[in-house]
Amino acid sequence: MRNKLIKGLSAVIIPAIMLSACDQSGKKKENSDMTDSTSAAALPAASAFEKTIDGKETHLYVLKNSKGAEAAITNYGGRIVSLLIPDKNGKLTDVIVGFDSVEGFKNSTEPYFGATIGRYGNRIAKGKFTLEGKQYTLFTNNGVNTLHGGKKGYQDVVWDGKQVDSTTLELTYLSKDMEEGFPGNLKVKVTYQLTDDNAVKISYEATTDKTTVVNLTNHAFYNLNGSGSSEILKHTLYINADGYTPVDSTLIPTGKIEKVAGTPFDFNKSTEIGARIETDNEQLKNGKGYDHNYVLNKHDATKPVAAITGDLSGITMEVYTEEPGLQFYSGNFMQSKNTLKFGKKDDLRTAFALETQHFPDSPNQPQFPTTVLKPGETYKTSTTYKFFVK
Repeated sequence: MRNKLIKGLSAVIIPAIMLSACDQSGKKKENSDMTDSTSAAALPAASAFEKTIDGKETHLYVLKNSKGAEAAITNYGGRIVSLLIPDKNGKLTDVIVGFDSVEGFKNSTEPYFGATIGRYGNRIAKGKFTLEGKQYTLFTNNGVNTLHGGKKGYQDVVWDGKQVDSTTLELTYLSKDMEEGFPGNLKVKVTYQLTDDNAVKISYEATTDKTTVVNLTNHAFYNLNGSGSSEILKHTLYINADGYTPVDSTLIPTGKIEKVAGTPFDFNKSTEIGARIETDNEQLKNGKGYDHNYVLNKHDATKPVAAITGDLSGITMEVYTEEPGLQFYSGNFMQSKNTLKFGKKDDLRTAFALETQHFPDSPNQPQFPTTVLKPGETYKTSTTYKFFVK
């Protein structure tokens, strides 16, 4: 079986350097062979996603556009499994890091690969918040805090899938009242669309029958040089943000918004991810890298809020969103010992994430944009990831 983390154990794809992999039983194994730069990526086998979890069937859905790009999405966790985009040489490259089977995702120690995140993306301090005078207690799955919806967030549920056409998939899920401690029956719909300009548009809708908090996002891990091909610290990154929310030692925002100017957090000019990661900046020490929410400058959905380019592939990804924040994660907890080295470190950061969102811990920070959703209202937002070669 092919391994998504390295792009490859199949008859047509030569094994690549690996973070970790799953065989047909879902077990992890190690490999350190090099990627064959002449081979093109391919989608995983649909049969590896035909399972039953919690009494519901899981599947792999394939989207294709007129330009030859392809995306594979599973209803287990609402995950983007693969995204094939042509690189500077026209070779199809899978820019998504993950696994090639349901078992791989299900058994991974990193549960969020490619997944739809909810009911509340990012962290809520100490797993508690007060809403309309009532305190709610959540499962704390990230030290003393709640992360990405709790013990069983949306990444671990089986969504109902409907393939609308060759380019569009609708996923729906009913998150029941008090699931993971959140109030209200929340009806969620996430629509994935692969457009002809090689963009993936993700549209979110939700309604509730009781006042609640909602912060949905997608947690795809990317490597624009190809999944598992190399570390990502030489990718160049631009973020249209003059401020960010500094965090405490548990990665909860302090409540302040600080300027990025003059700090390693300033990506208003395209800069290599790894250029300033090894500094004495206390924020980078806390998380051993970037895991911070950027306060995006005033924008609309027609202008990119971020852009990142793979140094080897030439593939650029632009991010368009209606959200006020963007979490940049530099793969701090995904490092794997390898024979390759970057600087003085043996650890390779082989993936990054750019999660569009409202701010972390907003239910406990009234000065942040609100995440409250009331009956009769519709939560509606979209994010687009557009790919091209300059």
